[in-house]
This record gives sequence, structure tokens and C-alpha cells, in this order.
Amino acid sequence: MKILAIADEESKYLWDYYEKSKLEGIDLIISCGDLDPRYLSFLVTLSSVPVLYVHGNHDGKYENIPPEGCTCIDDQIYVHKGIRIMGLGGSMRYRPGPHQYTEREMKKRVKRMWSKILWRRGFDILVAHAPAFQLNDGRDLPHQGFQIFRTLMEKYKPRFFLHGHIHQSYGKEYKRYDKYQDTHIINAYERCVFDFEDENLKEHLR
Repeated sequence: MKILAIADEESKYLWDYYEKSKLEGIDLIISCGDLDPRYLSFLVTLSSVPVLYVHGNHDGKYENIPPEGCTCIDDQIYVHKGIRIMGLGGSMRYRPGPHQYTEREMKKRVKRMWSKILWRRGFDILVAHAPAFQLNDGRDLPHQGFQIFRTLMEKYKPRFFLHGHIHQSYGKEYKRYDKYQDTHIINAYERCVFDFEDENLKEHLR
């Protein structure tokens, strides 16, 4: 299954210079947050494949302008062609506002999902906006990752962890690809295409 992961910055390649052929072969689009809702609506309309999303810390506007035709997977496990996809959007809380959480609040969200995780017998892809603690995150509070994401990877061993929030312009903190134990970690900043079954991601995502 070929997946297009997106986050943080609308791709001019896809939006401003769109050609239908650019999305040929894509089976699923996953947004890791902080994108214009009209951009997501555009992609779901012109690609004819499901667009799933979690909220980023700048997505308060989704309350008034929801991404039409797209599916929010925050606090859900969405199954697509047998692949279990769990969503936990938002960032570390650094100021008043929506879609921001303390570590304790994020742990409570995960705890409330326990029955869903048990029912689905785990998950294959964890989708978040923020990174995991000390795995390509920033040391400043706004860009610090969540420890609970590491715990989820350690316990359930999903094949993928997708996140955004860490931009390419941040320098050495930015990595497109990493791996933690059995989980492939992909920073979806702007756009990234990968195959769920690819065994050579480290080479293909450089």
C-alpha cells in the first residue's frame, strides 16, 4: 500500500502545480496536522482516495472550516484495507489554546483508548502531530515530544510512527526517517510517499 504523508506546509508541487498523475498509485493520504483545511479538501476531491487527519497545534480553524470529505482519526483507530491506524494529534502545551496537551493529559487520552486498542489487538500505524520524546524532537517546550509515544511503540510495536511539527528549517533536529526498536519513524513535513511493505525505507527516504 502506497501512502502519502503530509504535514505543516502545503506542498506547492501538489497544490499550486497539481497534475492528476502526481497522485497516481497513492492508496491513502494521511495528514499529521497544521495544514490548511482547504488543502485537505482539495486532495480528497482530486485524488479519490481517503484522506485521514489529526489536528496540529495550529488547527483551531478546523472548528469553523472543517476539511470536507476527510476523516478525523484523533482518539480513534481507523482500519483501511486491514491496516490499523491510530490517531493522537496535538503538541506539548506551551500556551493557552486548543490541541495542546501536557504529558499527563496525553497519557489520559491514551488510557481512554485502551479498549479500542484491545479490540483491534494493537495498531500498525501511529499518527501524531508531535514527535516522541528525544526522537528528533526539539528541546524547547513547544517542540518537545511525548514520552507516551515511546511507550506505545515499545509496547505495541507498530510498523510506523508518523508525525510532523519538526520543520526542515529547524536544522539538525529535522530527520525525514529514523527507527526506534521495531518502528519506522517518518517526519511527514510537507510531503512524503512511502510503501507500507517497503523493507528499505532508510534508503528510499533520505
